[in-house]
Amino acid sequence: MRAICLTLPTNRPCATTIAAVGEEAAYAAGHFGVEVHLLVLDSAEPPAFAEHARVVRELPAAPNVRVHHLDEPAQADFLRRVVRRAGLAKPDLLVDLMLPSRVSYGACTNRAFLMAAALGCESVHRRDSDSTYQRADGAPVFPIHHELMSLGKRAADAADGVHEVALDRAHADKPVVMVGSSFVGEMSVDIGEMYELDRDVYEDVVGLWAPADWSAAEKRALVAESFRGAGSTPFTRDHSTLGLVDPMRVDMCNIAFHQVQEQVPLPPATDTIGSDYFLIHLVHDAALPGVLHNRDIVNFYTKERRTDAGFAAYHLRFTKFFLSMLYFNFIYREMAAAGPALLDDQHRVRISAVTEMVWESGRLDQTENVRRLESLDRSYRKLGGRYAEFAESIAARRGELLDEARQDINDFALLIEAWAPMVRASRATGLRFQRQPD
Repeated sequence: MRAICLTLPTNRPCATTIAAVGEEAAYAAGHFGVEVHLLVLDSAEPPAFAEHARVVRELPAAPNVRVHHLDEPAQADFLRRVVRRAGLAKPDLLVDLMLPSRVSYGACTNRAFLMAAALGCESVHRRDSDSTYQRADGAPVFPIHHELMSLGKRAADAADGVHEVALDRAHADKPVVMVGSSFVGEMSVDIGEMYELDRDVYEDVVGLWAPADWSAAEKRALVAESFRGAGSTPFTRDHSTLGLVDPMRVDMCNIAFHQVQEQVPLPPATDTIGSDYFLIHLVHDAALPGVLHNRDIVNFYTKERRTDAGFAAYHLRFTKFFLSMLYFNFIYREMAAAGPALLDDQHRVRISAVTEMVWESGRLDQTENVRRLESLDRSYRKLGGRYAEFAESIAARRGELLDEARQDINDFALLIEAWAPMVRASRATGLRFQRQPD
């Protein structure tokens, strides 16, 4: 029986979301005849973790659904065993990159990738703790329906299971390696207040993630569609398209990968939003088939973001996102230029080609990022209040932030080089916990 991994990484209270994802796991097993490993990677504080453990224990038993609830010590134990088995240099650094002390969107998903391999899963289906499902006719609308209709199939064979085909026949023999959709509800980045305070400042700030050589018109177009997902239109009926999926049309709260996640990891950058989107770009630029569907997930904000501490933490992650784009814009441009040359004759990613691009990006001059910080400082001070306070708080950290952004990309290159041995070691290691007690 085909095994899949439905994963929910979290560092916040999300009992309701865990219960809902449990329903999606049961739906997948019941409708598609697969074994579902529901993997909750839990970095929440002890009271929230205990509540999550209770919810996990009380999930209704469902045939062919296995639930794994791992706290950070259990995750660290698995990672240490994997790195030791892989026999890699700098084992302590690799464990730190996989489970850093600070928030890392890429690292939490990388852990799910390795654990899925340990569980013998062919695909990884990711959801987020600050989201939920839409409903239609009284029932939740589960994205996994479209994911399992197509993922892993030869593109020519997947064509019968979608509503529309927009894929050149030249790609018909390639596997469908990604299925995804977007979100409705609140913006994926918590900058709605900035938009209301000053539209010009909002455009200046959001435009910072564009390449420096883009025209003003190109930047305005990017700003207009950034972080808004699928808007607010509710789900009414299904539509899915087989093609080369535009990275701007999908979100990591609503995504599934086959095969490619075992070839290249996600960037392990800390305190950096958007650090988990790399594979979406790689799949597109390498001309690997994917499916875009419209079972959008509902995004919402947790209370913590509204506190002063939450605001400062989030805008630090936002700042580091802009700094990361110096490197990723270069890499994305190089990948787009390489196109099909990113793949071997078995339609697998040529790891050496990607690694070379990442290492090369780390040698870029940082002047563009200095200007980004200067622009961000001006914009935030103009907004006043806690935005100005945030600008003041990072003014003395500019050199540190610049160095961190460069180190993050070099760490990513290092992790790519270590990834294949780590995946092989994961398959041989296995997981020790199932429905871990509190």
